[in-house]
Amino acid sequence: MIPPRRWVVDTNALISRLLLPTSVSARAVQKALSSGDLIVSDATLQELADVLARPKFNKYLSPEERREFFQLLSRVAIRIEVLRPVKACRDPKDDRFLELAINGRADAIITGDDDLLILHPFLGIPILSPKSFLDQM
Repeated sequence: MIPPRRWVVDTNALISRLLLPTSVSARAVQKALSSGDLIVSDATLQELADVLARPKFNKYLSPEERREFFQLLSRVAIRIEVLRPVKACRDPKDDRFLELAINGRADAIITGDDDLLILHPFLGIPILSPKSFLDQM
């Protein structure tokens, strides 16, 4: 049996999915969910929680909506333990997504972040914009 494909989706793409349900990012997240498993780590979940807690989102989403989104993602995604650290990105905060991809044996990273996209491919793992992911899947 072929194992399901594994996808890393960065925080910005997940937030775009939440705020703009018909956006390219939202469609990419939906495609990832329907074609495999989303994987997360403690570090990527913490970043998402921190971003969702920012006051600037109060005008778009209630705290309850943000909490529900976070809880849903926590339930549907596979949590990966990061045992192999990575230091390769020009923005060190983005290394968490590379670490997750390597440790979780991801099939791709879906991101709109130029600091990650410039590394495509990273150790054989494609790093794709949401549009590129949709075009290639």
